[in-house]
Amino acid sequence: MSSPTVISEFKDFILKGNAISLAVGVIIGAAFGKIVEAITKGIIEPMINLAGGNPEVSLKLWVFDLGMVINAILALLITGAVLFFVFVRPMNRLLKKEEAAPAAPPEPSAEEKLLTEIRDLLAKN
Repeated sequence: MSSPTVISEFKDFILKGNAISLAVGVIIGAAFGKIVEAITKGIIEPMINLAGGNPEVSLKLWVFDLGMVINAILALLITGAVLFFVFVRPMNRLLKKEEAAPAAPPEPSAEEKLLTEIRDLLAKN
């Protein structure tokens, strides 16, 4: 009886799909968090400062920082595309190949063999 190697155990762990899905979810979640932060700092905070007054004395005009928001959205889209084409798509193809290989039918038990012989004998008579 041989013990499975570390590489084969790691391959089995990765091919379950849960690890890849979790990693992709964490990365996409972090990128989405940056979008929320950019919207908050670039759009919502300036609106609040305009309505409530800015406690800081500044000569800057009130503007929305749409560049920060657009940058965060583009970063999310690029990150998502890279994750999809580098990890998710090859993983799905690999899993489909493994599913496509048909499993050999199980060997009939001794009872099934005996019943098959009896059926064949009865069919001859």
